[in-house]
Amino acid sequence: MARSDAIDKVLPAHSSSRLGKIVKLLGPGIIAVLSWLGAGDLITSSVAGANYGYAMMWVLAGSLLLRFLIVNMIARFQLCNNQGMTILGGYAQLHPAFAWFMFVYALFMGHLMNAYMIKGAGEALSTLLHIDRPLLCSVAVVIGVWLVVGRSIYALIEGVMKVLLAIMTLAFLSLAIMAGPDVGGIISGTFGFSIPSDQGVHGALLVAVSVIGAVAGSIANFVHPYVMKEKGWTGPQHKRMQRNDLLFAVFIGILINLAIWVVGAEILRPNGLKVETLDDLGAALEMFFGPAGWYVFFIGVFATLFASVVGKTTAFPMLIVDALHYSAPSRRARYGEKFQSDPLHKWFMLFVLVTPLVWSLPGMPDFVTLTIGVNALNIVGLPIISIGLLIMSNQKKLLGEYRNNLFENIALGLATILAVWVAIQLGTDLLA
Repeated sequence: MARSDAIDKVLPAHSSSRLGKIVKLLGPGIIAVLSWLGAGDLITSSVAGANYGYAMMWVLAGSLLLRFLIVNMIARFQLCNNQGMTILGGYAQLHPAFAWFMFVYALFMGHLMNAYMIKGAGEALSTLLHIDRPLLCSVAVVIGVWLVVGRSIYALIEGVMKVLLAIMTLAFLSLAIMAGPDVGGIISGTFGFSIPSDQGVHGALLVAVSVIGAVAGSIANFVHPYVMKEKGWTGPQHKRMQRNDLLFAVFIGILINLAIWVVGAEILRPNGLKVETLDDLGAALEMFFGPAGWYVFFIGVFATLFASVVGKTTAFPMLIVDALHYSAPSRRARYGEKFQSDPLHKWFMLFVLVTPLVWSLPGMPDFVTLTIGVNALNIVGLPIISIGLLIMSNQKKLLGEYRNNLFENIALGLATILAVWVAIQLGTDLLA
């Protein structure tokens, strides 16, 4: 079946007039929160929708709720503790082992998260240029990131990237609405709490864990406090502003993730298209928008991945150095509070930027598989991160009236138990 014929069966007539209405509904505020949409969200949500329909929608709903709870607790601790501690300082005062864990885990995950983003950016650039040299394009991405990271020119580049990403996001939202999402199926899947039987290349449990890892369990959530500090949000007076900003970001995240999921369930799944490569996702936009849709998708994906690599290459070394300084306080005493003053900062930056190229070599896992696998690994650290956060966000001597409420404690406690159970199930499944 031709793609144009297939899409005509899915989308209703008069789509162009509906598209105009959709454009009017979306304001410029969406650009401010596009950083929440990463390759992890894009791949995991589309794979889940294409392979399993709406059966695992409850995983996305729970993960988005957890993202808000966890990031809000992290932010509130840093804003409201009476000692002026950073979030890593809060972990370190519980026990030095937490700081060492965060140092090793951030180093490990910084490498792996950049791995699939650099690989994907290289594949997207290779496709756009119509050259079969993804490794060479990945090297070009790394060189490009190194040339702009930490320099003033990146502000301009980031602005352009966000506009391109906004266009791709608008395309997904438009396509999802015009595809006529099954509202009953979405509601049933949100409250179904079931894991369907395996379909396609990637098993249902692995996809579910990857969604949780990409959205709720990502260590990238710990980057948020550094962004807050850059914005000048440093005390309890900024708590309400931070919470409202986070609520808006999560709300937009719901719309975007749901749109991608719907495209997978209503466009790719009925037409037998599995998300095994970036081309499979591009096909959905190409069916509706024609060749322009194909370019919108790949330019948007490249923009997302390039901006994400720059962001991770900037933020992860700060997180790593901060954790190291709490593990080895003599380094903080020697180099001060500015992370860039520590000579290791540049080496950590090179490590998280250059070493991931090994995953772009021929014979390594494909981009989709690598993305799902890396995001699933986030679940390994979630129990330790959650337990530490649960303890320190209830410390009366540090937070006073800003401690967790009962709902937050129950939710985070259940999330910790769920993460342990899922990790055990995944490990058992992989070893079987």
